[in-house]
Amino acid sequence: MQARMTNPAQVLPGAMKPILDLLNAAKQGGVPESTMELVHLRASQINGCAPCVFGGIASSRKHGVSEDKLTTVVAWREAPFFSDAERAALALAEASTRLADRADAVPDEVWDEAARHYDEKQLAAIVLMIGVTNLFNRLNTTTRQVAGATW
Repeated sequence: MQARMTNPAQVLPGAMKPILDLLNAAKQGGVPESTMELVHLRASQINGCAPCVFGGIASSRKHGVSEDKLTTVVAWREAPFFSDAERAALALAEASTRLADRADAVPDEVWDEAARHYDEKQLAAIVLMIGVTNLFNRLNTTTRQVAGATW
């Protein structure tokens, strides 16, 4: 496999730093890093972003996500390993990633369940993580970045 080009965030001067600043801001929202990693991983799976799935698994392990969760996050609804709060974050990640799948992209039930588990600052962090993940997914899949390759 070969990438079509260097990652666009590296090609354009000044692009990568603000993206990483958003990612770092999201990590300051008080949500457990393990949950943020699961959110990143699930959105990346949906988008078919091999580099983000690869990197997300490695990062998840560093942040203490169990192998049970890593191997079943793709089927989190049917797996017994996730807390109610993690399930709410994963549902929000899926809805926010699949915006075109329904007229009401993020149904009130999904939002309300997430809001039951997370305060406004934490919700902001999760939404930012989903947004940044989707940005990276789109950059990587469009340019066919290679899983495991370093920038």
